[in-house]
Amino acid sequence: MIRIGIIGIGFMGMTHFEGARRLKGARVSAIATRDRKKLAGDWTSIQGNFGPRGGHVDLSKVKKFADYQTLLADPDIDLVDICLPNDQHERVVLEALAAGKHTIVEKAIALDVKAADRMVAAGTRAKRLFMVAHVLPFVPEFKFAAACIQSGKYGKLRSAHFRRVISKPDWSKDMADIRKTGGPGIDLHIHDNHFIGLVCGVPKAVYSRGILEHGFMQYTSTQYLYDDPAVTVSCVSGGISAPGLAFAHGFEINLERATLLYDFNTLGGEPILNRPLTLLTAHGKTTTPKLKAGAEWCAAFTDELQVAVDGVRDGKEPPLLAGSLARDALKLCYLEAKSIASRKAVSVK
Repeated sequence: MIRIGIIGIGFMGMTHFEGARRLKGARVSAIATRDRKKLAGDWTSIQGNFGPRGGHVDLSKVKKFADYQTLLADPDIDLVDICLPNDQHERVVLEALAAGKHTIVEKAIALDVKAADRMVAAGTRAKRLFMVAHVLPFVPEFKFAAACIQSGKYGKLRSAHFRRVISKPDWSKDMADIRKTGGPGIDLHIHDNHFIGLVCGVPKAVYSRGILEHGFMQYTSTQYLYDDPAVTVSCVSGGISAPGLAFAHGFEINLERATLLYDFNTLGGEPILNRPLTLLTAHGKTTTPKLKAGAEWCAAFTDELQVAVDGVRDGKEPPLLAGSLARDALKLCYLEAKSIASRKAVSVK
């Protein structure tokens, strides 16, 4: 049994806690938060831009620590799951690895590329798994799209366009503070960069137009430039939508012999599926693929954590959670901001 200790009980900490309920061969055995109400199981103050609000949680079988360093010192913890604001990731990750713990940290890996480099190197030195929780490859629609692209079943990729937008994240003081999160250009858009790097490869350059605040991207429209000029990959992402559009994501992917469409939104507090995952083939056939998905709102996070747990059990780094892939996604965010500022394409070195 892999024993998990979660540090940080905000919306993502709650999401990981709920997602871990259905893990095989693992359970949450400890949490750490400075909030006394949350330690007592009162999570009613927690909310995010998807999923339910927090409620009252039974923590009678879970160790509760007000100091995360006490959790790190607990010999009964095998895997530390860090769900703190982005600006705290490096410090706590380095401490967890130094304590000899396998470690997974919620995206974004860090606010600074050099910090991400140090975190990846620390995992190697400690001979412990260092993983970054990017959930998008585990979302059924994106998982299906990745399989279509990577398998070559419908031929080579011709074009891909991704969309990921939110309104201002004012449900949390930490989320609303661009200095702690890096703004939507890092905390939100990094999902797209991670997925694009995974299925399309790292581009040779990026060209972006958008909005910067304090040097961080608030919104971007990016073209990812590859060696093959016939491949077109683009994305729009950011946090400038009116409050009624709390969250939206989707894609249009064109392969040689198929097109994939998907469009989901949260409008006026209600989930709206404008276009379920749709596959259009070269023969004119249109289908809605059957997806393997759990019924729970946090099912993709369960799948993500299961891969992390299996990695700890087997002693092998899961490729989808690799720290190096997460670092490369962060690097792209900064290059996009540089492109916006310079109004020029920026090379990815």
